[in-house]
Order: sequence, then structure tokens, then C-alpha cells
Amino acid sequence: MDKLTEIMAWKRSEVASRASPVTEAGLARIAAGRPRPPSFAAALRRKDGRLAVIAEIKRRSPSAGNISAAASAPEQARRYAAAGADALSVLTDGKFFGGVLDDLRQAAAEVPLPCLRKDFFVHPVQVLEALEAGAGAVLIIVRALDDEEIRVLHGAAKAAGLDALFEIHCEAELERALRHGAGLVGVNNRDLGTFAIDLGLSERLIPRFPSQVTAVSESGITRGADAVRVRVAGAHAVLAGEMLMKAADPGALIREFRA
Repeated sequence: MDKLTEIMAWKRSEVASRASPVTEAGLARIAAGRPRPPSFAAALRRKDGRLAVIAEIKRRSPSAGNISAAASAPEQARRYAAAGADALSVLTDGKFFGGVLDDLRQAAAEVPLPCLRKDFFVHPVQVLEALEAGAGAVLIIVRALDDEEIRVLHGAAKAAGLDALFEIHCEAELERALRHGAGLVGVNNRDLGTFAIDLGLSERLIPRFPSQVTAVSESGITRGADAVRVRVAGAHAVLAGEMLMKAADPGALIREFRA
């Protein structure tokens, strides 16, 4: 069993304990009664044409272990906003990443940046939770889901007025994402089964994206040279977590990515 299989098995069990029927009509009604969150997708297409940066809040990960176990989500959100991040990614998985849903709620309330709920989505109830916590986007990991699950989750996101970031790791997953109408696609340079990182994946896959699809390169972006590689390949944005969490000056690293 690889790590993603283990995580998804746990997540399905965890979500089953709180799952309840969630319809697209119900999500649309709830969304209509709430202030619309900032657009996550729009934030990744900077008007100046420069690389957008999604700054991630995470305390630990299976690959890195403890990163910043005592980190405060609202405090980190303020640091990222002051550093010039374009959007936030907030880990809400507890067992493997040390997050909680309140991290998203507090971060979204603290700064005006659009937030991605970074979790392992398997049921529309998680989309409802993301909406109620102030997220602007949810994550759909193509490798981890069958086509019906993707259809249901994407439909739920659209009904809730949230963007969906489709995460891929190979050509076949890109094709599946596009068949489902993905407009925002992230190449995870880290293999979630083995945790090996290869920036060559972004260089190989992003040039295959249709021009209207917003391209994100995720994981392994640790310095300016890495950002240059994926920007040249066509990435509109990068998602960085571990290095920014550890950085004494996140702004300096973000400026390096953009330079």
C-alpha cells in the first residue's frame, strides 16, 4: 500500500462518520446566503503577468515530518499576506498534516486572500464545510478518485460557487481532468505514493494544457531557479509550503520566486 492509498482509506472512514446528504441545490442556497469569497482562480492570473504564489499553511506532512508543529494559522496567514502571497492553501487534514477545519476558518477571516481548502476530498459534505469555513476553492486529486466521484465533487464545488483545483501527476490524469471540464489544474511534482519529487513533471505536462486552463506547479519549489523552470514551462502559479513555513522572511522567498 502506498501512502496516498493509506491516506484515502483513512479519509473515507473519517468522512463517513459525519457524511450526510448534500445536494447541489442545497449548496447553491447556502452559497446565496453568504458573502462570496475572493476568487481563487482569478488571483492566480496576475494582471502584471508575473508568477502568482500560493502560500501553504501546514504543520507537518508524511514526507517532511514536523515542519512547524505549533504554528498559528491566523498568524501565518498574516505573515503570508504581508509577504505578498496571492492566495493561501490551508491543510485541514488532522491525522497526516496536523490541520483542523478551524485553521481554514481563522485564516479566511484574518486576511482578504482567497483560500484553498487543502484536504483529501471524497464527499460533498467536505465541500459544504469548505464553503462554511470561507474557502474559495477545493482540491480534487484525480488519481485518488473515480470518475463518478470527480463528477459529484466538481458539481458540488460549482454549485457552492467555489473553484476546483484538479491535481494531476501524469498525462492520463490530465486527460481525465480536462474531460471533467477542469479550468484550474495543478501538477504535483511530488509522487503522493513515494514522495519522490521531479520538477520535470511540470515541464512535461504544463505545455500540454489548453491555453484557457490556469496552470499551477505544486511541491518542490524551494528557490528562484525552481520557479523559473516551471514558469518557462507555462505555469501561472506555484504552490509552496514547507520552505515558506520555515522561512524567517517569507517575503524574500516570494520575491525570489517572482524574480
